[in-house]
Amino acid sequence: MSKEQQAISATYFSIIGNTCLALIKGLAGFFGNSYALIADAIESTTDIFSSFLVLFGIKYSNRPADENHPYGHGRAEPLITFLVVGFLMTSATIIAYESIMNIQTPHDLPKSWTLIILGAIIIWKEYSFQLVMKRSIETNSTSLKADAWHHRSDAITSVAAFVGITIALVLGKGYESADDWAALFASCFIFYNSYLIFRPALGEIMDEHLYDDIIEHIREVALKVDGIIDTEKCFIRKSGMKYHVDLHAVVNAEISVKAGHRLAHILKDTLRKEIPELGHVLIHIEPDDE
Repeated sequence: MSKEQQAISATYFSIIGNTCLALIKGLAGFFGNSYALIADAIESTTDIFSSFLVLFGIKYSNRPADENHPYGHGRAEPLITFLVVGFLMTSATIIAYESIMNIQTPHDLPKSWTLIILGAIIIWKEYSFQLVMKRSIETNSTSLKADAWHHRSDAITSVAAFVGITIALVLGKGYESADDWAALFASCFIFYNSYLIFRPALGEIMDEHLYDDIIEHIREVALKVDGIIDTEKCFIRKSGMKYHVDLHAVVNAEISVKAGHRLAHILKDTLRKEIPELGHVLIHIEPDDE
């Protein structure tokens, strides 16, 4: 299975899971008298739409290069990540506002059986986070990583709801708003988590230097190519699931231009074979007497 197919299957997993959970949480929150669960349902609903955005971003960013996009369409992925962060922050704002309103409004205690629902949800969302995060690492997908963090933030809001409902049930009358406070806390966590997702996507758009480990690997592979004496500058920028490379390679100053050109092609082919996640590789030949 290709990296694109892995990422797409993980996104479908998120869409189906979030749809089911949004229904379960919404019904449990309504009949169980828990706004924390309803807040959870709101977040899961926004997660459905954000997962569809991730799906679109993955498919679009993996379109081949064309005349207008010689480096491909990979930069669409961090742009989609920005939209996903927007969905997260919107849901956090709604949850925070509704929590504050509910804190000020007297209401009944939540039902005890909602804790069973929440316990199952927490386990499922943490499993979902681990699975999607693993796929995001395997595919180098920024937007899939954002989708994974949606699952983790959902798990955290569910933990907050679990704690809030438990406090309300144990302490009884006068503590009915404990789960509302839990929902408010969860919204703050979602805001913080939104920044953690936004920051690496911004770095990708701005071509921030973040790939020392890949540069080291590139240098090691380059020095194994017969005729390559050393490497100098090496710049990397990420686009979608691929890394584009500009590398200065040092060769014998006495060889012909034709021989240097041939070495550059051999080096390029070797790098792309040994490091499959590389996209465009530009080799600049440097003479060793400089």
